Amino acid sequence: MKKQIIALATITLLLFSCTNNASQDGHQHHAGESIALNKGQKWKVDNNILVHIRNMEKDVAEYVGSGAKDYRTLAKKLQTNTDLLTSNCTMKGKAHDELHKWLLPYIDLVNELSKTTNDSEAAGIVENLQESFITFNQYFL
Repeated sequence: MKKQIIALATITLLLFSCTNNASQDGHQHHAGESIALNKGQKWKVDNNILVHIRNMEKDVAEYVGSGAKDYRTLAKKLQTNTDLLTSNCTMKGKAHDELHKWLLPYIDLVNELSKTTNDSEAAGIVENLQESFITFNQYFL
């Protein structure tokens, strides 16, 4: 429990710091904001962030493909990569702002998966995580 509280506090601090940088540029992030393309093209995500996103996408795909039921292990893997992603946040500008429109709801899903104790609820969250990666791939590369 203590590790979870520390991890959550760390993520909150890192996200606030990263989001605060965007706010200083005159941008605010609001829940439910639609992601926009970059003049009809996908946004480029820095490699130091993209590697963690691809690891998480792979973990979700392997979990679903294997028919696994241990969603707690998946949640731990996703949380580890989320921590690494947020601690390596170096993006700036509009690409950063658009990425956060995807990332913040994604982090909420990971947190939900970490907290759930219900197998059917976990299955629904995993479906939402899959949809989240579909969205990511529509807007980012």
